[in-house]
Amino acid sequence: MKHLFSNLKGDAFGGLTSGIVALPLALAFGVSSGLGPTAGIFGAVFISFFASLFGGTNTQISGPTAPMTAVSMVVIAGIVAANKGDLSKALPAILTVFLLAGLMQVAFGLVGLGKYIRFIPYPVVSGFMTAIGLIILITQILPSVGYYPKEDKQFVEQFVPQAKALILETLLEEETGDDLLVVDNLKQAAQRFPNITEQAIYTESKTLASKSSSGTLGTLKILPRALKNVNWLELILALGTICIIYGFKKLTKAVPSTLVALVFMSAIAYGLNLNYIPIEKIPGGIPIPKWEIFTAFNFKAISPYILTALTLALLGAIDSLLTSVVADNMTKTKHSPNKELIGQGIGNSIAAIFGGIPGAGATIRTVVNIKSGGKTRRSGMIAGIVLLIIFLGLSSIASKIPAAVLAGILITVGIGVIDYKGLKAISSLPKDLGFGPLKLNSEVIIMITVLLLSTFWNLVYAVGIGLVMASLLFMKKIGDLTGSQSNVKALKEEAWTDEINFPTDLKEKVFIKHIEGPLFFGSTSSFQQIINQIPATATQIIIRMDKMRYIDQSGLYALEDVMIDLKKSNKHVLLVGVLKQPRYMMERIDIIPDLIPNNHIFNNFQDCLHWLNTTAINTTKAS
Repeated sequence: MKHLFSNLKGDAFGGLTSGIVALPLALAFGVSSGLGPTAGIFGAVFISFFASLFGGTNTQISGPTAPMTAVSMVVIAGIVAANKGDLSKALPAILTVFLLAGLMQVAFGLVGLGKYIRFIPYPVVSGFMTAIGLIILITQILPSVGYYPKEDKQFVEQFVPQAKALILETLLEEETGDDLLVVDNLKQAAQRFPNITEQAIYTESKTLASKSSSGTLGTLKILPRALKNVNWLELILALGTICIIYGFKKLTKAVPSTLVALVFMSAIAYGLNLNYIPIEKIPGGIPIPKWEIFTAFNFKAISPYILTALTLALLGAIDSLLTSVVADNMTKTKHSPNKELIGQGIGNSIAAIFGGIPGAGATIRTVVNIKSGGKTRRSGMIAGIVLLIIFLGLSSIASKIPAAVLAGILITVGIGVIDYKGLKAISSLPKDLGFGPLKLNSEVIIMITVLLLSTFWNLVYAVGIGLVMASLLFMKKIGDLTGSQSNVKALKEEAWTDEINFPTDLKEKVFIKHIEGPLFFGSTSSFQQIINQIPATATQIIIRMDKMRYIDQSGLYALEDVMIDLKKSNKHVLLVGVLKQPRYMMERIDIIPDLIPNNHIFNNFQDCLHWLNTTAINTTKAS
């Protein structure tokens, strides 16, 4: 009983403080995602509670994070666009993708993937995190200046012809179903078209306008127009929020500056009855499961996003386990990575069922929890409960928060997410790759590639391309390094100690080749050149493998090719000192005994020399 209530006061205060810190970020991430503030709050509530309950890091506080929200935006925007801008129709598919990501995380934990997450290369993570920061910064420009493309009537009207074409296309699909278009159907659709209301056309045009200006490229494309239509009140609110967040930190860190900025700027805007743009209305009431995830399940709708769900799962895993390491360093404890993945997966799965956006372990909130006295998993559960109570009691008040204030909060988040450490290292890293006169660092190339592709193209594909590049460059580096330490080159051999007294009468008839180090993909081309070094008088080829501990598949087939060529040239190959792994590999593809019989394999050089003197050379003389 004593253990049950140990540190209850510290956990309660840690949970309360971290829950309050999480509130403005949860609202901001929810709005930014496209699902609204409620989705952000529900994500924070359920992920925080269940990730703590089932996770493997006692002091971790979880919830929506910048990277997870950025990837979620891709899912939401894509599925909403596929449903012609209707969020209510798209919601089941969106939440199904989030649920799938959570279940993948549970699977990662069950199969023990937690210990392998740390092997993801730093340049990929660095480029991705900096891209997340840039995406947030760029996409928050429009709300911070109070410009919303779908509210710009002049801009929306540009999409009226396209909206009419889409509506006509929809009508034709309804008329024909899966049949081919016929003249009567076309005429009938054309007759029905005038009956479509102007409001329906304008609504479709607004959807197209929003889609056109979404994302980083869309924002940059519409930016000149936005800067001509700045809402100065919104800009002042956003800038005021940013100033308070950075300025208040210099006064004290005891009170979260983000929360101070949210409350202070909202109070000014509401108290002075300013004509500001509020966030989406937050409906009150107890969270209700979105059963349409299961009742309206459509695999075709989510199949294009399975890879994105995998990215969400992996990103959440990386984000959470990195935060777990930070928590370990602060508390001098050790987390369970696989259990943590299971907890995060359960939290994200339940959050999706209740309409929340996905999240991960949040470093700032976890640090606040520890510094406030949190020591057990109770603190994270309390943080979730605190957020739920705030939602149930203050949802009507929270609906009055200015959208520009949340944009200001997100801008500071974006600035904080950028990996400045990685960017600063660009100029100091050694230039290990050359493109003509241009010298670059391979890791910098990976980081910048991931950064640019993530920011301006596709987050999911960018990470995949970055991992492939990192793997290929890593193999090249290891190949070059190991190759430089491996003596498999076709050069004149220096005699080993036991070869110094090699019989003079055999030197013209025997060629000795040493392999020092592994025979692998990086050294195969050099090894294959040994045939050109063998004198015409040599009939016996000794390949010494005493120092070759490993052979990969590339090396194995290179060895096989050499053996075949030597056999065709009527030269006999003798192997000396074949170690366990290389012998096993050679037996697997029948180099032994088809090309090299067992009586041509010797444990040491003296046995081989004895066989040459008593068998091979005598046989040659007799013939």
